[in-house]
Amino acid sequence: MKPTSIRLIASDLDGTLLRPDKSIATATRTALRQAADSGAVVVAATGRQTGSLPPELLDCAVSHLVGANGAIGIDLVTGEVLFEAALPAATVADIATFFAQAMPDARLSASRERGSYYLIEPGYLELVQAHELLPAGFLRPGSRADIVGHDTLKMSIRHPSLSGEQMREALIGSGLTGFHATTSGAPFLEIGGAGVTKASGLARLCERLGVPAAAVLAFGDAGNDAELLSWAGWGVAMGNATAELQAIADQITTSNIDNGVAKVVEEFLTERRIHGSQR
Repeated sequence: MKPTSIRLIASDLDGTLLRPDKSIATATRTALRQAADSGAVVVAATGRQTGSLPPELLDCAVSHLVGANGAIGIDLVTGEVLFEAALPAATVADIATFFAQAMPDARLSASRERGSYYLIEPGYLELVQAHELLPAGFLRPGSRADIVGHDTLKMSIRHPSLSGEQMREALIGSGLTGFHATTSGAPFLEIGGAGVTKASGLARLCERLGVPAAAVLAFGDAGNDAELLSWAGWGVAMGNATAELQAIADQITTSNIDNGVAKVVEEFLTERRIHGSQR
């Protein structure tokens, strides 16, 4: 049943809140600011981390980040780190060994300093596509030994010919455990700690804020949003979302090009005004 009261809005970024050029539509900014003015908490629930957040985000009244696919929570207003859930270095090393043996052309990277940058091994940068528009200095050269030597919030793995989903299936079939592998529609595999998802991260944030899952409105477009949309009181898939995500969503809105997030938020704000006037 569609909730009549929304206290928190959690939105994925790429493919959802962001348009293909990584900008945020004026209609989306306005709708989220109005939601915040009405008392809702606005959260970015994303695979991104602090070092790659779009500068326009705070202009949307986004006050909290659940980043690295749920591995870190940050109050963006105060800068306080609310929680972290790292992938242990031993597991990172096991994953690196698997790829070295099974897919030697794969190139690894790992988050550092709470997501302020990624350490990448030689050959990784050559696999990054221009349209990804990563900030200068976000990818920093390192070695595989550097990558496997520390815990990390998230690994990202690229391959010159294999998709993220193909790599995910191979890794899951390897028999290794202790991690959660997912994809976001981007040209790489994303790996975090066991049980760490956007849903687990948002649940931790909501517990701190005293917001029940039933009062959460969530948006997404890809595989790494599946747990989030299933957990939230009302899960919305974008018109450009994968068929698998649309199948589990409570609602399908228009695409990120057509202001899908703004349209649903505006619907809830209108319903709130109607219900308020009837009291």
